[in-house]
Amino acid sequence: MPVFAYKALNREGEVIEGIKEADDEASLVKSLQNDGCIPISVGSAGLASIYKSSFGKKNQGLSPKDILLFTKELATLLDAGLPLDRSLVVLMDLIPADSKIYQLINKVLERVKGGATLAASLEAESTAFSKFYLNMLRAGEAGGSVEVVLRRLADYLEKSKELRNTVTTAMIYPAILVVMALGSVFLLLTFVVPQFMEMFESAGKELPVSTQIVVGAAQWLQNYWWVLLLMIVMGTGFMRYELSDSPRKPKWDAFFLRIPIVGDMIRNIATASFSRTLGTLLSNGVPILTALGIVKSTLSNQVLVNAVSSAEDNLRQGKDMSGALIATGQFPKMATQMIKMGEETGRMEEMLDRIAVAYDKQLEITIKRMLALMEPAVIVFMGVMIGGIIISILSAILSVNDLAF
Repeated sequence: MPVFAYKALNREGEVIEGIKEADDEASLVKSLQNDGCIPISVGSAGLASIYKSSFGKKNQGLSPKDILLFTKELATLLDAGLPLDRSLVVLMDLIPADSKIYQLINKVLERVKGGATLAASLEAESTAFSKFYLNMLRAGEAGGSVEVVLRRLADYLEKSKELRNTVTTAMIYPAILVVMALGSVFLLLTFVVPQFMEMFESAGKELPVSTQIVVGAAQWLQNYWWVLLLMIVMGTGFMRYELSDSPRKPKWDAFFLRIPIVGDMIRNIATASFSRTLGTLLSNGVPILTALGIVKSTLSNQVLVNAVSSAEDNLRQGKDMSGALIATGQFPKMATQMIKMGEETGRMEEMLDRIAVAYDKQLEITIKRMLALMEPAVIVFMGVMIGGIIISILSAILSVNDLAF
C-alpha cells in the first residue's frame, strides 16, 4: 500500500504532520476528515518537504508560484471556518521563517490585527499583488465572501500559469534550434575557415566568389566580433525602449498583430486573458466600468488596450460594449459575437468563461501550427548556411589543385 505524507489541522487548530498508508490521496483525505482534522497538504512520502521548496528560497522576491500557494492555502483555511488572523498564523507555521513570504504574512498579520482589511494590508506591504488581485479581494470583503474570492483567484492564477507554461514550453525547442544554428555558423566561420586561409593565400590563385565571401565574413568576425556584440546589445536596448512606453509602441504592436500566425497567437492570448479576467471580476460584483479599467492593465498590446478603451467609452454613453469591440475589429469575431450574445441574454459571465476556454484551446492549435512551420524553416536555414560554407571551402580546395567537377 502506498505511503503518503500529510499536513492537517486538528480539532484544537494545531498543525500536525505525519506519514500514513492509504489506497490513494483521496482515501487519506477522507480518513483525516473522519478523524476531525482539516487536510492542508497530502503527497507522497518523498514529497514531505513540499512546502519548504514551494514557497521559494531564502532572500528571494515573491514569485507567481508563491502567490498561488498563498492564495490556495488561505482559501482552504478560511473555508474551514478559521478566522483570518488565525489562518495567517497557521500559514506562518508551514513555511520557513526566513523566507520572503513568511515576512510578508507576518507584516500583513500585524495590519489585520490592527483593523486593516486583507486587501489593504497586501497592497501596503507588497507590489507583487496585481490591481486585479486586490480589487477582487476588496469585492469579496465587501460581500463577506473572501474565501470564495480566494478560491476563484487561485483558479484564475492556476489557469494563467498553465497558459504561460504552454507558451514557454512550446518555444523551447525552436529556441534551441536557432541557437544551435547560429552557434554552428559562428564556429565554422571563426575556427574552421581560418584553418584554410593560409593554404588559400599561398596558392596565389583567385578564389571563387562564394569562397571570397565566406573568407571575408570569417576575417570580419575575427577582427570585429565585438562590433556584432555591440550591435546586439544596442538593438536589444532599442527594442526594449520602443516596446516600453515610447510613442512608437502602438505602431510596433500593430505590426506584430499583422504578422501571420504570430498575430493570431497574440490575439488569442489577449482574448483568453481579457475574457477570464473580466468574467472573474463581474462574477464577484465588480462594476463593469471598474472591471474594464482593471482588464486594460492586464493587456500589453496597446492596440488591444485602445479597443477596450473604446468599449469603456461606449458604456459611459449608455451603449453596449460589444458594439465597440466589433467596430475596432481587433478581437476575434467569434469572441465579440459571444460577448454580444451575453449582453443580450444577461449571461455575460458564462459567455466570457466559454470564450476563455475556447481561446485557450485555439492558442494551443496556433502554437502547434507555428512550430510546424518554424522547425523545418530553422532546419533548412541551418542546412543551407552550413552546407554553403562547406561547399565554398571545397570549391576553393578543388580550384587550388586545378581539379574540375
